Amino acid sequence: MSGHWEKLLRINLTEGSSNTEELSKEFLRKFVGGAGFTTKLLYDEVDEDVDPLSKDNKLIMAPGLLVGPKVPTGSKTAFGFKSPLTGGYGKSIVGGKIGDELKKAGYDALIIEGEREEPSVLVIEDEEVKIDEADDIWGKDTHEAGDMIKERYGDVETGVIGPAGEKLSKISLIECNERQAGRGGIGAVMGSKKLKGVAIKGSKDYSIHDEEKLEELISKFRKETTEKGKTDMKYGSGEALHPLNVEIGAFPVKNWEAGYFKDAYEKLEDPEAGRIDIDPRKWTEEYRDGRRACPYCTKPCSQYFKAEDTPYGDIGIDGPEYETQYSLGGNCGVDDVEAVAKANEICDKLGLDTISAGVTVAWAMEAYEKGLLDTDLDLEFGNVEAMIEAVRRMGKKEGELGELLYDGVKEGAKKLGQGSEEFAIHMKGMEPPGYEARGMFGMGLAMGVAPRGGDHLTSCAYALDYGGSFWYFDDYERRDVITKGFPLKMMEDLMMIFDMTGICKFSRGIYLDKKQVDLVNAITGWDVTNGELLRAGERSHNVAKSYNVREGFQREDDFLPQRVYREEVPYGPNEGARIKRRNYEKALNRYYTARGWSLEGIPTKGKLEDLDLTDVAEEVGATKH
Repeated sequence: MSGHWEKLLRINLTEGSSNTEELSKEFLRKFVGGAGFTTKLLYDEVDEDVDPLSKDNKLIMAPGLLVGPKVPTGSKTAFGFKSPLTGGYGKSIVGGKIGDELKKAGYDALIIEGEREEPSVLVIEDEEVKIDEADDIWGKDTHEAGDMIKERYGDVETGVIGPAGEKLSKISLIECNERQAGRGGIGAVMGSKKLKGVAIKGSKDYSIHDEEKLEELISKFRKETTEKGKTDMKYGSGEALHPLNVEIGAFPVKNWEAGYFKDAYEKLEDPEAGRIDIDPRKWTEEYRDGRRACPYCTKPCSQYFKAEDTPYGDIGIDGPEYETQYSLGGNCGVDDVEAVAKANEICDKLGLDTISAGVTVAWAMEAYEKGLLDTDLDLEFGNVEAMIEAVRRMGKKEGELGELLYDGVKEGAKKLGQGSEEFAIHMKGMEPPGYEARGMFGMGLAMGVAPRGGDHLTSCAYALDYGGSFWYFDDYERRDVITKGFPLKMMEDLMMIFDMTGICKFSRGIYLDKKQVDLVNAITGWDVTNGELLRAGERSHNVAKSYNVREGFQREDDFLPQRVYREEVPYGPNEGARIKRRNYEKALNRYYTARGWSLEGIPTKGKLEDLDLTDVAEEVGATKH
């Protein structure tokens, strides 16, 4: 079949076995690829009684449908798993080449189940699959491990965990050659299976339905993405920092105290015109040592940061991007780009999600300043040395502080107690990205309802809050939470399409409506319409939500941290703002209604059956709105 191999590779680590299974044509069309595949396979294979860190959890991997044939910005691969961090739906998306290699090896998806008794590496080279011992690689950081695997097996693409994943940190990641599948504790899933890394190499070309049409479309989109990329990605994702901070007031600082980095701007002679140190428009010229784009990328977000003889030692890291500038920067009260970059480097090497790490340290800083946390570090906001050391201890699970922090903010607050749960910033257990909800109400709702927890990429709703218009929506008012239900539903369905096809969401302004449809049809020979593709996105999102429902998640799990309801923003562009809980309740009702769910947030049987999800409807579907 054009566009797919119709094959799934299943690895059982316990048995040391591998076998190939057929994927039906119906499954392929209903779920397309990428996160569509991982979401449904996760629902079908990992039940509600499974411990996320047990051998019964599964690590599922699937490249997007458009990964492989050199479609501009088409490089994203999805991972699915039961999240150790939230106890529910787990999804993590990564760029780079690893998914491309899996597809060239002849597979549409990979399922890894079971566990090894000793540290191991999984090696896939076309039909040849083996599981080798890796005692000598266990304990190495992600960069060392990746290099050792490549030295051993040649020109392979790797996915590895660091010491944090080995120690089962619930905020650990998988590193794929300086690209990270970062969220939800995916590294701990690999670590629990004693799997240090995966190495993949493929040599096959798969069938394209209409190669001439595909080349025509690739040429067209290469031109469009290149032209736009020159203007809107010059400084990577960090371009958003200045307007989010100064104009909108949605750049979270000091554990979400506010959305404006007041301390950093008070150092400047002209705060309105100036750029603070962590703003890439200020540091790029001095520190950027080239860009390392994903395959077929014409809008590179990469900023390779290189510095020597800094107060924190030499630094070489792909980053820091916006979310890291927020989490380890402003949210910790740190405006020292070298310190943020060093902490970024430590996270990547130890295998920690930078968003979760920074939000967790910021919580610890507030606990310390309130006199609730006793530690040998002077853990005040803005103390760069303490921030860096806290990150290092967290990743190594070292000492009392490392033990407290290594599983993220929700678990840390449970351990510390003393009311620290009140300012633990998370949604469903996952630490949120850098969009202060009292400055971007729509993004607040989006982070609250996202199935995988505090997350911006499930919807990219910030595109509406940030610009006021996107896609079919104009005159969007970011300070009105009540009206966000329908736009959010549509954005979630649209962004799920990107996760199924593997197109990077930085290209979301280009690949709208019929454009991805044309690519899908040229590759597969299908005759899908824009409506059918959006329906596929809606279908997969409903499966993700249903997974959480089956796990026991309820309406109360779709709310935000108490701080945004109870506390007014003390300063900055949104001074005095807060989200009224009753307005959030109304927004939640409208969102559920737009989705066709009950007011308890459960997909109805009718909605699930309408989406051709009869099996899901029978298990979790609500009988009424």
